[in-house]
Amino acid sequence: MSLDNLVGRTLETIDPDASVIKRLLSSAERNIADAHVMEISNENRFDAAYKAIMQLSNTALQANGYRTLTSKPGHHMTMIQVLSQTISLDSQTVIVLDALRKQRNVADYSGDTVPVSAVDECVKYAKSLLHDVKHWLEENKPDLIE
Repeated sequence: MSLDNLVGRTLETIDPDASVIKRLLSSAERNIADAHVMEISNENRFDAAYKAIMQLSNTALQANGYRTLTSKPGHHMTMIQVLSQTISLDSQTVIVLDALRKQRNVADYSGDTVPVSAVDECVKYAKSLLHDVKHWLEENKPDLIE
């Protein structure tokens, strides 16, 4: 399904805004840094890395001229699942990012603890996604990051 087919269901069209893109990238970088703070709980470190993944997914979506309808359920899932269309992210990575989303939901809604291995994986994927989004922007939308 194309992004245009999702307009009105889970997405709306927008004009890409360079200042928003830059703020989202900066915020994602700060959240990745926060995820490395060993003095806070694994749950909060995981949340910071996951938040960076969401901000980067949102960056990719907005750079393509779309935004999720946050009034509709599933906007996190949508942002992750369309990464294959927004920045041509490989399907295996999208599957892992979606699994991290599900793990975050379990931790948030059941109070389960997050093992350090999950924190490490989430941080690793957040860093990788930061690289991928920046590279895609440099190659496809340099005007949004100048």
